[in-house]
Amino acid sequence: VTGTPSPHEGDMRYLFEDCSSRIFVLPTLHREIDLITDFRTVISLYRLMRRIRPHIVDSHTAKAGFATRIAAFFLRIFSRNGPLTVHTFHGNVFKGYFKPSKTLAYIWIERALARITDIVIAISPAQKKELVHTYKIASDEKVKVVPLGLELDRFLTCGKLNGKFRHRFSIDKDCFLIGIVGRLVPIKNHVMFLKAAKIFVSEHPDINVRFAVVGDGELRDELESLTRKMGLREKVTFCGWIKGIQAVYSELDALVLTSINEGTPVSIIEAMASCVPIISTCVGGVRDLIGSPKGSIESGDFAVCSRGILCNSGDFLGLARALEYLLNEDEEQKEKRLVAALEFVRQRYSKTRLLSDMESLYTDLLKKNHY
Repeated sequence: VTGTPSPHEGDMRYLFEDCSSRIFVLPTLHREIDLITDFRTVISLYRLMRRIRPHIVDSHTAKAGFATRIAAFFLRIFSRNGPLTVHTFHGNVFKGYFKPSKTLAYIWIERALARITDIVIAISPAQKKELVHTYKIASDEKVKVVPLGLELDRFLTCGKLNGKFRHRFSIDKDCFLIGIVGRLVPIKNHVMFLKAAKIFVSEHPDINVRFAVVGDGELRDELESLTRKMGLREKVTFCGWIKGIQAVYSELDALVLTSINEGTPVSIIEAMASCVPIISTCVGGVRDLIGSPKGSIESGDFAVCSRGILCNSGDFLGLARALEYLLNEDEEQKEKRLVAALEFVRQRYSKTRLLSDMESLYTDLLKKNHY
């Protein structure tokens, strides 16, 4: 069951073309808050659940999680065999999205929803810590950690695609190419990426470097305007959404993530599987992927970890310094870190492991509730 993407959002329903007959699209389910359409979504989900009688419903994202769990709750009230509920937090909206008063309201809503949820899934240990201890959304017993699992094979062999992405966007094959992949929205903080780019280009005018912004979103026009004002028009390329993202990773010399808040960033997992060096802000579940720094990171500085490089959120100077370090880093040391990152994602973030984990979780939940 899925909703409709907002303008500038990437639509990934093409991934389900082989099973399109089993996709239910709810036109009223979308990211924006609208009380009337949201109420209609709850009614539509209630009717759908009543018709197909699922044993378990598993929701993802805040809006879908709200509507799904409310519908399931009412079905439990009016039916003896209402579905068990599982909700997955891929991130949260408790930091960097709204004003404090609105954020607090969302926290209380999620706490209430957790009371009618059988299992809450966190996708990293750091995220579970936030949900249980920082925001007190649910108890330790109710929150289970199930890391993401991806089809990694296409990234492990993406070197075969080398040359296509740069050719498409007229990027010199010999330049140092730095990319960022994700929605162009405030929480991703692309302004930090552009400010770091400006510093790097100003301090290294003789280095052949390009910056690729892959993705789309509500801030695209604003970010393109800022790029022109900063004099980076010839250095920064806005690529939009790209199907076959492995072609992008096959060309990058570094992937950057500048988010203010994250769960477990898919782009980092994909880059690690593609053997691309990573520099990221030290937020959310990023440390579970890259490794933890030894002590705190000073302003304007960075930390080299076992599988990537970290800098502080919002610290564009630290990011610029990290890019400079990566450009001049000893190749043997860099290769050691890339190999460690590749083996890490192979072992922990495969699709096979995820399917096994979810099957065990669902089976245990059904047994516990005597299904």
